[in-house]
Amino acid sequence: MQAWVIGNWKQNPATSHDVDVLLDDLLTKVDAKNQAKTPTSSSQCKLMVAPSCIHLAAVSARLANSSIISAAQDVSAHSASTGAYTGDCSAQQVADTGATWTILGHSERRQYHKESHDCLINKLSHAFSQNLGVVFCIGETQEQYDNGQTLDVINEQLLVIKDMLVQQPDLAASLSEKLLVAYEPVWAIGTGKVPTVAEVSKTHQHIKQTVAGFADIADTITVLYGGSVNAGNADSFAADPMIDGALVGGASLKADSFLAIAGAFSQANAESNK
Repeated sequence: MQAWVIGNWKQNPATSHDVDVLLDDLLTKVDAKNQAKTPTSSSQCKLMVAPSCIHLAAVSARLANSSIISAAQDVSAHSASTGAYTGDCSAQQVADTGATWTILGHSERRQYHKESHDCLINKLSHAFSQNLGVVFCIGETQEQYDNGQTLDVINEQLLVIKDMLVQQPDLAASLSEKLLVAYEPVWAIGTGKVPTVAEVSKTHQHIKQTVAGFADIADTITVLYGGSVNAGNADSFAADPMIDGALVGGASLKADSFLAIAGAFSQANAESNK
C-alpha cells in the first residue's frame, strides 16, 4: 500500500506572497529529491497539500505539473454545485480549481461549525458526486480518551460512511481509492501530546476492520494518523504497518519538516515492499 503525507495548511499562510514562497521551497526540494531518487520520491509516498479556499486555485495551478496533489479543506453541505449559500464553496467549484481531494470532518470544523452527522453525509456525497477524493477525519477529545471511550466515539463517527453507503451503495466499489480516513485525537492536535504508537496502531486496525464491514471492499482502506506529527516522531509512526501515512498541521508549513515526515513514511514503505 502506498503511503500518504498530507499537509493541512488551515488558515495559513496569510498572503499570496507567503504561499508562493512556501510552494517555491516545497517544489524545488521535491524536484531535487525525485531526481536524486531519495526516500521522499513520489514513487513511495503521495504528497498532498490543502491550502485555504482563497488560495486553492493558485496552488492547484502551481501544482498541476508536479507530483503534489492539491486539496480543499472543506466543501459545502448545502449543494454540490451552486446556490444561495453565502460564504460556502461547493464541491464543483473546488473541482473547477483543479483540486482533486478535500478534507472533511476535521475536529475544528466539528467544534467551531457544529457539523452534524447528516451534514457530513451531505458533504461526502457532494464531494464524491464531483469525483473528489475525501480525507475523512475522526477522533476523540481528551475527556473521551481519559474515559476509555475512544473506540465508541470512532464507531459513531464512522457511521457517516456507513449511512452514506446505505444511501448510495454504488460508491462502495471505489471507496478504497477515493477515501482516506485520518485518525486525529483532538487532544493531540497542535498540543505536543502524542498517543503511543501501539495505541494508534490498535485504533487504526479497528478503523480498517469497521469500514471493511460496511461494504465488500477488496482493498483495505488507507488510514492516516494526525496530531502533533513532526520530523522527530514520524519514524516511529511510519514503522508500524497499520499507519499508512500522516495528516500534518503546523509541520507542513515548512518544506523541510514536511518532507522529513514524508521521507520517514517513504523509507518505511520502501522497506516493507522489498
